[in-house]
Amino acid sequence: MFTGLIEEVGQLTKILPVGSGLKLQIKATSVIEAMRLGDSLAVNGVCLTVTALTKENCMVDVVPETVRRSTLGTLRLGHAVNLERAMPANGRFGGHIVAGHVDGVGRIASLVKEDNALVLSIAASEAILRYVIEKGSITIDGISLTVMQVNTESFTVSIIPHTAMVTTLSIAKVGQNVNLEVDLVAKYIERFTQQTPSSPSLTIDRLRTMGY
Repeated sequence: MFTGLIEEVGQLTKILPVGSGLKLQIKATSVIEAMRLGDSLAVNGVCLTVTALTKENCMVDVVPETVRRSTLGTLRLGHAVNLERAMPANGRFGGHIVAGHVDGVGRIASLVKEDNALVLSIAASEAILRYVIEKGSITIDGISLTVMQVNTESFTVSIIPHTAMVTTLSIAKVGQNVNLEVDLVAKYIERFTQQTPSSPSLTIDRLRTMGY
């Protein structure tokens, strides 16, 4: 589990194709200091497992399904990537609940300066936008952000200078694809409230039996 607060921007130093999957080597400093083999690492918002480790680099595997559902397959050598280690149980939850399971890919439609903020408009599919609400949470390339506005084709977020400075948003460009993860709670609520003729009504008592 992650929070969407980026710890470090790393650099992609090696790409090894493995059939339809990949092995990625990432150069970093602070996130590697306390890292161990088998640890989870969010790379541009994608939860991956560390499979090899040195003092300067870590290696992660990217399975074909992850290549299909994210932007990782489009990365090139030297690309900067947002990095976040899994949150410790005793850590502060400064962002929102982020699983690192990308729901889809969006596209940066516009970048506009507004005083000290950078306002991004992200074009996305209806399958993504149905879970996006004004003032709700969204994860863009692993960054926890708050939705300003949403319509039938896109949504907007406002970036403070610090977030832009410590993430890959500092080099973002119009037309660039980004990984999107919607609020996990929204998907669970939709699933629990789906009704079929053979399913029992969703009552308060039933929700309690589910642990809610």
